Amino acid sequence: MLHIGIIGLGAIGQRLISQFKNHSEVEIVAVCDQLETLAKESANALGGIPFYTEPTSLIDHPLVDLVYVAIPPKYHHPIVMEVLYAKKHVLCEKPLANSLEEANEMAQTAKDVGVVHAMNFPLNYGQAAAKFAELINQQYIGKLRRIHLTMNFPEWPRTWQKNNWVGGREQGGFVLEVGVHFIQQILKLFGDIKNIRTRLELPDNPEECETGIIATAELTDGTPILIEGLSKLAGKEFIGFTAYGSEGVLSLENWGQLKGGKCSEEIKEISCENISSTNLIEELVKAVNGHEADLYTFEVGYKAQEVLEQLRKM
Repeated sequence: MLHIGIIGLGAIGQRLISQFKNHSEVEIVAVCDQLETLAKESANALGGIPFYTEPTSLIDHPLVDLVYVAIPPKYHHPIVMEVLYAKKHVLCEKPLANSLEEANEMAQTAKDVGVVHAMNFPLNYGQAAAKFAELINQQYIGKLRRIHLTMNFPEWPRTWQKNNWVGGREQGGFVLEVGVHFIQQILKLFGDIKNIRTRLELPDNPEECETGIIATAELTDGTPILIEGLSKLAGKEFIGFTAYGSEGVLSLENWGQLKGGKCSEEIKEISCENISSTNLIEELVKAVNGHEADLYTFEVGYKAQEVLEQLRKM
């Protein structure tokens, strides 16, 4: 049985609780949040388990094998480092840290300590993304010509995620919060990213995050990458991740819809019903038990952070 402790019980932290609860080999044994009422409420909903307002108390809990860190990026480094020094396994939300230096120290320490260390990049465990990767590997689009990421948000932060940091310039913004998922996908499927040039649209208030981005980059073979995004605009939220090739096009839209077509043909939705995808919790259990697992480590998080830091240069 893998015993989980959760630090951070906001909207993000709550998302994985049901997945933890539904796995027969996982048990949540402690929770922590700086808001005591939320910590107590969550603990009671989980059967009256211990709850804390100080992360150190949860990390020191003798039953905790793995700590899920679901707090704002600014606090990832000190908390994760404490988990690593306690030689406990750790699952961290993205982005890995609040700076490249912090991310590097976390990745190196995790490697040195030898515990399981993973990032929560949920896109990798969805059927549409799995089918996207499968078709790319099967040369569905032929030779890659261009990668294009579009991110449009009528409102940022969205209604469900309004807090004191998601809309801030230091550790928030849609490039960081949403773009990181697709930067990781580019690195995973197509390789390293270089020659990044970026132009941000920033509000007059220096505390507020970007409202627009236009950026270009290249893969190591010179294949161009275009990243664009806007917030505060008309219409519906739209996120499109598209690969153009010599024989066709493939697009992952709004996280879970896959579309594609061959050259000179109509672009149509591609069914993902029969696609076998992995599960983050199952892969964590495998890794902790010493088996090969499909996890995205702190090294992956660090590489994504390298690109993010360049995209977010003010």
